[in-house]
Amino acid sequence: MANFSKPSVPRFSVDVYQNEYLPEGGSEVNAIVTVTSTGGGTLAGVPGMTRSAGPDTDAAVALMVDCSGSMDYPPTKMRNARDATAAAVDTLRDGVHFAVIGGTHVAKEVYPGGGRLAVADATTREQAKQALRRLSAGGGTAIGTWLRLADRLLSSADVAIRHGILLTDGRNEHESAEDLKAALDACAGRFTCDARGVGTDWEVKEVTSIASALLGSADIVADPAGLAADFTRMMENAMGKEVADVALRVWTPVGTTIRFVKQVAPTVEDLTGRRTEAGPRAGDYPTGSWGDESRDYHVCVEVPAAGLGQEMLAARVSLVVPQPDGSAQNLGAQGLVRAVWTDDMTASTSINPQVAHYTGQAELAQAIQEGLDLRKAGDIDGATAKLGRAVQLAGASGNADTAKLLAKVVDVVDVAAGTVRLKAKVAEADEMTLETRSTKTVRVKK
Repeated sequence: MANFSKPSVPRFSVDVYQNEYLPEGGSEVNAIVTVTSTGGGTLAGVPGMTRSAGPDTDAAVALMVDCSGSMDYPPTKMRNARDATAAAVDTLRDGVHFAVIGGTHVAKEVYPGGGRLAVADATTREQAKQALRRLSAGGGTAIGTWLRLADRLLSSADVAIRHGILLTDGRNEHESAEDLKAALDACAGRFTCDARGVGTDWEVKEVTSIASALLGSADIVADPAGLAADFTRMMENAMGKEVADVALRVWTPVGTTIRFVKQVAPTVEDLTGRRTEAGPRAGDYPTGSWGDESRDYHVCVEVPAAGLGQEMLAARVSLVVPQPDGSAQNLGAQGLVRAVWTDDMTASTSINPQVAHYTGQAELAQAIQEGLDLRKAGDIDGATAKLGRAVQLAGASGNADTAKLLAKVVDVVDVAAGTVRLKAKVAEADEMTLETRSTKTVRVKK
């Protein structure tokens, strides 16, 4: 069993990368905001931070395992799922609350049952693995019911971090898309969730929408034999989280409009529509739970045009943790986005390398998704153009992982020109892997 020592509460820092210079009449300000949390801090290192529970009981995890009939084809799939969930259970830190849910057209408590969570120790881990051995496949798929049960169980624990891990091998055929969306809306902000599709019979957009709504990761495990290693990594990552419900708070002055706020690394995720108002001219954008890590955000602001030589604060970005009483704890880090009007054409027309890089990464993700959709619709010319542009962007930005995935779907003639030909035959797993991982980005070389 993995032995995890208790991570310390991270300290947060904010760095802003931008070209603040605008030409006369210019009004669009772009900045990349890098948020970093580093270990080695203590509770005293984060102003106002308090724990809601004891030192080893600050997390709860719900493992949702697809037990629908299709998990029996081939029979090794169900066995691999059981083994993977057992590996994840073994990775739980002592004192963490947890439950295992079996998902079909209904959600059932596999362990511990009775509407409760177990507390991880040697005994409960072994009991959970015994319960997993009794899991069998049969029934349909209604993922919304799994998520709602996970929410009920996770909310019963007085903990800081609530996290789900969801595995499915099929399409969500036993509830409507509206039912799943309603479940996601109900669970958003209450727990985070990593979602995995195993095999090739599931719907990419369903799995990625779950991870997106619940601020987790999505991926494909095409070969069920890889599940145990993947589940172990996911649980290790969940065990490293230490601060939950962190929000990016963006304040802007009068007359300023926020065009968008996007996470751009490690994946592209548009947060613009998730803003909640936080007082005069300020809004909070959810980022989920944090451990020892760094992420990049693209903030685009429209400011009122000003005269040459004038400057203004276009936005102030800080990090907060919303509290139940409506207040917010400030995590003690902020960055300033500025606008300065100049007649120096060289200064005002230069694009900050960070902004240029991540604008390209966001376009890359969109080009892949649109190209694959056009390919499925039979629009060969449209798909070739979009996927060719994706190859060009992946090459220019050094996104080697995405370039390799693209090369399994298209024959690359000229990377720099974006000239490609669609492959006549593409393995379903290769196409699904490209679609699932299309939003993964590479960091800009600073």
